[in-house]
Amino acid sequence: MGRPALWLTDYLGQLIGLIFDIGESLLRGKPRWRRFFDQIVEIGFNSQPVVLITGAFVGAVLAAQGLFQLSGLQMESMGGALVSVGMLRELGPVLTGIMLSGRVGASMAAEIGTMKVTEQVDALRSMGVNPIDYHVTPRFLAMLVSVPLLITEAAALGIGAAWIVGTQTFGVSEAWWSYHTMMHTDLGDIYIALIKGLVFGLLIVVISCHQGLKATHGAVGVGKGTTRAMVYSSLAILITNFFLTMFMNIFLPIGLSG
Repeated sequence: MGRPALWLTDYLGQLIGLIFDIGESLLRGKPRWRRFFDQIVEIGFNSQPVVLITGAFVGAVLAAQGLFQLSGLQMESMGGALVSVGMLRELGPVLTGIMLSGRVGASMAAEIGTMKVTEQVDALRSMGVNPIDYHVTPRFLAMLVSVPLLITEAAALGIGAAWIVGTQTFGVSEAWWSYHTMMHTDLGDIYIALIKGLVFGLLIVVISCHQGLKATHGAVGVGKGTTRAMVYSSLAILITNFFLTMFMNIFLPIGLSG
């Protein structure tokens, strides 16, 4: 029991140290705007297809499964509210974060890890360039900008797909579907989605870049770091999501949900 606890404490300490390094880079480092916009394209724009497909089919299957159950209670018109709240509060942020941890997080760990084992990171230091400024901070800023927008797109497409399934496949009244969707969805749900997006983006970029910067032993180490980046990011998202949900619904019921 002691060894895993010590390992976890040490690992969290390294992540916190990297966060402080990023904060120092933001305050004192040289801005790398070109790399920032390149990462916006790579993280945000290029991730849209997988995120949009995920959001659309998750919303559609959530609507179908919900309507199969609600039809027995004669409450089919509540399907829109079920999907909108579920996509904004939980499924949209969590599934988007997990998809990005696989696509973007693994890519970050592999790219930075390859540079680390081929001594390109050390070469930057020898030229007076801070690797955090050059490799990590642009990715950090791009993730904080891109992930909330991607979550919003996924949730919106999921709600739209659910509307098609509910009204066109199950024959629910469009007016009643839209009415219940608007009545049970408010700005608090959108705030929760955006806040979770910021937190999940932070987790993905810090964990993935840390795995890349700590990569050793050549290609084998890069492969292991890439796998760990994806697994650790996904687990961190799932665990953090529970605590965020409890905190937002218990301690901030007025500001976010009312």
